[in-house]
Amino acid sequence: MQICDRFFKIAAVSVASILLFGCASEPKVAYVDPTRVQARSTNYGISDLQMLAESMTRSLLQTRIVMNAPTPPLITVAPVKNKTDQYIDTALITSKIETQLLKSGQVQFAARADGMTNITGEIARQNSGMYNKNTSTKIGNFEGAKYLLEGEITNIPQSDKKMKEVYYNLTLRLLNTDTAVYEWQDEKEIMKQEKR
Repeated sequence: MQICDRFFKIAAVSVASILLFGCASEPKVAYVDPTRVQARSTNYGISDLQMLAESMTRSLLQTRIVMNAPTPPLITVAPVKNKTDQYIDTALITSKIETQLLKSGQVQFAARADGMTNITGEIARQNSGMYNKNTSTKIGNFEGAKYLLEGEITNIPQSDKKMKEVYYNLTLRLLNTDTAVYEWQDEKEIMKQEKR
């Protein structure tokens, strides 16, 4: 009988422990503001992306090219190049800047070279003979972009026993495709520091 009592006590303690510690180890998930500034490390992060994209968008929208244009200028975008020592999703930088510029209503975007395959495939499908010729997209109607937006992100890390610092720089430039002249260029710098 004593063995059974001991067994039940051990079983009860085990079940209580599982319930207590099992529940305690559940992750707590919540929505947070994605625009809040956060610096958890010197690595490139969400706040850096937002600061860089916002700064460069604001700068480009204040140029004479955009402000004095009778119609929104047509721009095509080359993906931002990653020249850092980290993995950075530069497609996200490019998309964030494009989205903010397009939402302003002050610029238009022509398809990027890397997106042309989808467009030309759709035009070929529409002109295959299966679609009404009056409603199909015609070959040769693309508009050439007046400007090409290109740039790169770079970094310079440095550290000693007490501190690590990483400097980031995003540079963007706008090339006039008619004249091959750069008509705008700007940069945004960020310095992140981690004390050890």
